[in-house]
Amino acid sequence: MKYVISLFDLDSNELKEIFLCAADLKERTESGSRDPLLNQRVIALIFEKPSLRTRVSFETAMIHLGGSSLFLMAEEVGLGHRESVPDFARVLGGYVDGVVLRTFSHALQVEFARHSQVPVINGLSDYVHPCQAMTDLFTLTERWSSIEGRTLVFVGDGNNVARSLAIGCGKLGMRFVLAAPKQYQFEESFQQELRECVPQLLWSQQADPMDAVKGADVIYADVWTSMGQEEEANTRRESLQPFQVNQHLMERASPDACFMHCLPAHRGEEVTAEVIDGPQSMVFQQAANRLHLQKALLVTLLNKEEKSE
Repeated sequence: MKYVISLFDLDSNELKEIFLCAADLKERTESGSRDPLLNQRVIALIFEKPSLRTRVSFETAMIHLGGSSLFLMAEEVGLGHRESVPDFARVLGGYVDGVVLRTFSHALQVEFARHSQVPVINGLSDYVHPCQAMTDLFTLTERWSSIEGRTLVFVGDGNNVARSLAIGCGKLGMRFVLAAPKQYQFEESFQQELRECVPQLLWSQQADPMDAVKGADVIYADVWTSMGQEEEANTRRESLQPFQVNQHLMERASPDACFMHCLPAHRGEEVTAEVIDGPQSMVFQQAANRLHLQKALLVTLLNKEEKSE
């Protein structure tokens, strides 16, 4: 495991190992212990998009683990512009022990990982968001001793977070449902990739949100317009309005269902305040767990890299 560009890169046992490591590191952190498991190791965070949770959680993770990080906006260092992606990856790998990329283009991440001599983590791309999905599924394992057989319904646009959750659910035995207008459901190429790479996944796509969430264990929402889609905002808002997660929709789910959102949220748009601030919401537990999951991911990747050397 040299990189995590998507959850297709991990098998179910590797995911479970990362979750066990995250649980252990979280317990240590909450008890006041911050063992320098990555003493003097350095990661570079190369971002094309602004960030709160991804940047702060990775930087804090490296401090807790005894290492350090370098934050660079992609335009400052000329990734893919001032010099080629292969050259950039090779040079950077001579300075740091790992790289976190947050980009618009998923293809850029794939190319970077192909030429990198150090571990690479996808901190978000237009196609997938593996760190977020791993955190979400880890958070659910804290709620239930086993998530196998549970149902997660993603309500809204079948975006990068939805794709990653679908893959992760398949790896861990959860059923996945995408409730979205037909024009925002998964594209055929991704459906084919799911069928080929995660054949065990039980999943469906539905255009009626009220039917889709019936009996669900988890209802998940995300913003309707992601960065780079601003020109589509009005069209998306009009099409996705019936897919707002409100209390009426939550009442269709299982009595002990929880609500999740990767943040930032547009309250009153994809979710109402009464839901995101209500007793079923796990939103801020998710956000806090980004730190612990990513600490586990860093320890797993960088320690394995050290052993292989």
